[in-house]
Amino acid sequence: MINIGLLIIRLVIGILFIGHGAQKLFGWFGGYGLKGTGGWFDSIGMKPGVTMALFAGLAELIGGILFALGLLTPLAGIIIAGTMLIAIFKVHGPNGLWATSNGYEYNLTVLAVAVAIALIGAGQYSLDAFLF
Repeated sequence: MINIGLLIIRLVIGILFIGHGAQKLFGWFGGYGLKGTGGWFDSIGMKPGVTMALFAGLAELIGGILFALGLLTPLAGIIIAGTMLIAIFKVHGPNGLWATSNGYEYNLTVLAVAVAIALIGAGQYSLDAFLF
């Protein structure tokens, strides 16, 4: 049952991160694409905005794919954790903890899950288990 639990966690977090990356990179799922996200990044002091949006989108997309597949899981967890740390320190931290105030509650939860899975491993139902 633990392996099924790990699979569910990896799929949910991984697929959501794929979606977040696609929002930034391609404007899919209600996102603003590189230009729109880049403009927002510029406005919060993350310059050059479009380049930073490209890096963030690629990190989320690649990290999400790897995490969902359970491939190179420690690396995937680090990528996801890194994006959450940046979100906490650059965007949500000043708003406090709770998501109701645009705080970092969600980011901290995802950070904890990503680090935990990176440390525990992807489980039996993963490409890591199949390949290594």
